[in-house]
Amino acid sequence: MIPTSKLEQNSDTLDHYDIIIIGAGLVGCAMARKLTLEGARVLTLEKGADILDGASKGNSAILHTGFDAPPDSLEQSCIADSYQEFIALRKKLHLPLMKTGALVLAWTDDEAGRLKGIIEKAHRNGVQDVKLLNSTAILKKEPELAQHVKAGVYVPREYVIDPWTTPYVYMRQALANGATLRCDCELVSGQFDGEYWQLSTNQGAFKATTVINCAGLYGDLIDQNLIGTSAFQIRPRKGQFLVYDTSAHRLINSIILPVPNDITKGVVICQTAFGKLLVGPTAEEQDDRDDASVDTETLQMLRRKGEELLPALAHQSVNATYAGIRPATEFKDYVINHYQNKHYISVGGIRSTGLTAALGIANYVFNQMIDGTQSYTPSDAIIYPDKLNQIAEDEIRDWQKQGNQGIICHCERVTEREIKAALHDPYLPASSLDGLKRRTRVTMGRCQGFYCSAKLSEITAGYFTQPMAENIHQEESNE
Repeated sequence: MIPTSKLEQNSDTLDHYDIIIIGAGLVGCAMARKLTLEGARVLTLEKGADILDGASKGNSAILHTGFDAPPDSLEQSCIADSYQEFIALRKKLHLPLMKTGALVLAWTDDEAGRLKGIIEKAHRNGVQDVKLLNSTAILKKEPELAQHVKAGVYVPREYVIDPWTTPYVYMRQALANGATLRCDCELVSGQFDGEYWQLSTNQGAFKATTVINCAGLYGDLIDQNLIGTSAFQIRPRKGQFLVYDTSAHRLINSIILPVPNDITKGVVICQTAFGKLLVGPTAEEQDDRDDASVDTETLQMLRRKGEELLPALAHQSVNATYAGIRPATEFKDYVINHYQNKHYISVGGIRSTGLTAALGIANYVFNQMIDGTQSYTPSDAIIYPDKLNQIAEDEIRDWQKQGNQGIICHCERVTEREIKAALHDPYLPASSLDGLKRRTRVTMGRCQGFYCSAKLSEITAGYFTQPMAENIHQEESNE
């Protein structure tokens, strides 16, 4: 760690950025893109070895309409804004999307009685195309569901998207247009002199006019470190997931949602963009901000719940399990505060809707900055980087093309050409095994890397800050 005295180095010798963003999760990536395209000189600091190493790596990958968000909330506003921008941009940015639609299903009379309220809330949130379906219509649409379904609400514009390519694309466009990213860069401390910030990190000191805190699970601690207070307290909420093998993917066509409660949207059953089927998440309050472990009892509960609603799952194999940690707070809404006199913006409490809302959150923060009289000059020529290798199943993948140098990961059909492309990306090369997984799906299949790790170690030698052999040994030690 850099001692506090590092802050005393001559600030005139430091590169001066308009904005430093702390955290390269979903929101940090979207923020870097927005502010860079608006003309700001942006630096993003990420303490992980790669982007998305925190809460953002584990989510259910749903593009939400905001039909069930709290009406008139900041969350609902950001979701609605972001949804429209995502749909408008997705072809230009080559963002995968599965037009599945969603069904909010009632399995009891009490739940059926609450469906009218869900429709009314959707209409209030501007989502007018929802409609009530009876059990006959639901089972016609989803014949594999359990027969005791009572009724449901159909939400046609809820979609499944790629949870990793999306923020990678945001950050790549930011970098292509002049932004800077520092990974393995952890904040130590900072000072604001009334005009500029100077931040001390384990990679040295950096200077900026404005700091934006997008640190997710550590957002309140960053606030305390930099401005001495925080408007929220992170209350980590773990969500465990089951991932079923490819054959389960065709059992449903829609996203299957429960009638939500005050704490969580509940257990979801949905296809993934990668040809699997997902069941989860749970909603478990915990104190640990990093404990993303799974446990047998909870996974068995998820399996029972999945089979109760979709009986054919009893004959399907689980491909993988994982857990994500949502940065919940004591509030039901997002907590975004602009401390104008300190040139500081804190973005907190971005929970399960963050993947959808990221673009809208970035727009909201930018508008707050402009209201604070800060202004930038956008470039006349915005760069759109070349398309990333396709890892979703909605288009032809590299293993189906000529000259791919052979398949390395047979479970997920990942080619050597894809792996090398991720390692040599001109904007955002993979610098860790986890980062390579999220770019290519390598080692994420049924064997979890058992058969391909040796070859993968050869290909990635010299590219990772922590070599694969050390990474695998560490994972085994933690089990």
